[in-house]
Amino acid sequence: MAPDFLVTHSGGFHADELLSSVILTRLFPAARLIRSRAPEWIAPGPDRIVYDVGGAYDPAAGIFDHHQRGAPLRDDGQPFSSFGLIWRRFGRDFLKDLGIPASDIDALHAGFDLDFVLPVDLMDNGALSPSAAGALSKLTLPVLLETLKPVFDDRAPDADDRAFHAALAIARSFVEATIGQAAAKLRAEAIVLGAIAAAGDGRVLELPMGMPFRPAIVKAGADHLLFVVHPRDTDWCLTGIRRSSDGFELRADLPAAWAGLTGEDLAAACGVAGATFCHNGRFIAAAKTREAALEMARIAVEAAVQADGALAAS
Repeated sequence: MAPDFLVTHSGGFHADELLSSVILTRLFPAARLIRSRAPEWIAPGPDRIVYDVGGAYDPAAGIFDHHQRGAPLRDDGQPFSSFGLIWRRFGRDFLKDLGIPASDIDALHAGFDLDFVLPVDLMDNGALSPSAAGALSKLTLPVLLETLKPVFDDRAPDADDRAFHAALAIARSFVEATIGQAAAKLRAEAIVLGAIAAAGDGRVLELPMGMPFRPAIVKAGADHLLFVVHPRDTDWCLTGIRRSSDGFELRADLPAAWAGLTGEDLAAACGVAGATFCHNGRFIAAAKTREAALEMARIAVEAAVQADGALAAS
């Protein structure tokens, strides 16, 4: 039975109850969001969900607080915030409501929990400091969301509530966009895995469009692949494959003689009519046609294999 009220505390806000509100207001759009610390509101009842306030955790009774003694912990002992508790209970329903295919819900639920929810939980509980992000500490999502609080001398009675609802729209955009990107990566993975099978022992992976490809290549163990070719808006791209997700080193660079060239200069250097551009960093090139892009890829593979052979022989 859908609740009539979604109840969290009044006053200043943090990322955890704000992000919890993103989940709950989508699932229960007809419910009224109440921000209060009044005992009659923060007590559990059959007409409400209470979160980040109330001093208890009882999903069956619809109360999800984490500030009390004996608050629930994850299986590995790490603390929940209200966001983690709400995500654990309602996350799969939220993903279903977003239109995520049933086959992807468990993977997306777990991935979003690990990459997005857990850091919020840890920061809210003081188990992780924003300073862990170094120079980017003030740009972490929990910190940015809290900058949306009213300034200290805004004494308007509704200042906190106005700021909360303005921040809620922004938080919703981040949550839904993050999940949308993760869902797209799963769709891309299926396409890339199919293309890898079609490529066989070839060194070049051809895709029907630009998409995230490295995770699927790693998952498939396709260590033999060196380059990816795919159509772009009006031309075709030839792209290198990074060796690791946290670095820029490629499995193979494009030929040094191509670096920084465009148009006729590049076409002359590589011997391929229709070659149009090669980045000076030698990680991406472009051509007018599929045939030209594939020919550039063939030449780049040949050069890379020869260079590896020369290095191994030395």
